[in-house]
Amino acid sequence: MSVKLSLSGVRKSFGANEVCRGIDLDVAEGEMVCLIGASGSGKSTLLRCMNLLEPIDDGTIHLDGVDISEPGLDPQPVRQKIGIVFQSYNLFPHMTATENVMLAPRRVRGLSRDALRPRVTELFTRFGLKERMEHYPDQLSGGQQQRVAIIRALAMEPEIMLFDEITSALDPELVGEVLDVLRDLHRQGMTMVLATHEMGFARELADKVCFLDAGRILEQGPPDTLFTAPQEERTKAFLARVI
Repeated sequence: MSVKLSLSGVRKSFGANEVCRGIDLDVAEGEMVCLIGASGSGKSTLLRCMNLLEPIDDGTIHLDGVDISEPGLDPQPVRQKIGIVFQSYNLFPHMTATENVMLAPRRVRGLSRDALRPRVTELFTRFGLKERMEHYPDQLSGGQQQRVAIIRALAMEPEIMLFDEITSALDPELVGEVLDVLRDLHRQGMTMVLATHEMGFARELADKVCFLDAGRILEQGPPDTLFTAPQEERTKAFLARVI
């Protein structure tokens, strides 16, 4: 598989706090990479650096071999290619689910409602929400709102999807329906990077798991290897605590 996204020596600080400390990571086309680690280990910041929501301080990020981390580069075209979904749904409460999903493609890509409707309807249908398209966010469950947030990102037709702890705000019984969406995307070959606390999901579906500790990728590899025979003492201690 060809490398889709490549990070080399990526560093990011907020004031005196260095959150990413020289991170190297290759994400292959169609690969699902899961980032695991304690809160504060740098997972969310790393995702935000990947689609240029946070400018990096040092290192490079390449998308399809092109350096997207050059200072002064317009981030908007990159963000169209690299979608991101957060743990908070960030849906506009005064808009229906359909209006929330259509907003970015209409504004950024200049598409009309009529042009978007077939694609948007197909996405809602695919994720079991066709009957909820004209509902407002407060008429939807947390799991349904999170699925709408995923559909909103997919409506931009990204090449890579980033997910930041998207199940952490959900009731336990709603987690499964969101993870099913990720399973579906993985089957269809979407390139994905997830920060997650769902170890069972990472073990089942990830192609590669990266354990982050204090802003570094301490260990990475196939889930079978990392979960059953971790090499680093910090990885062993973390897994013993969460599994």
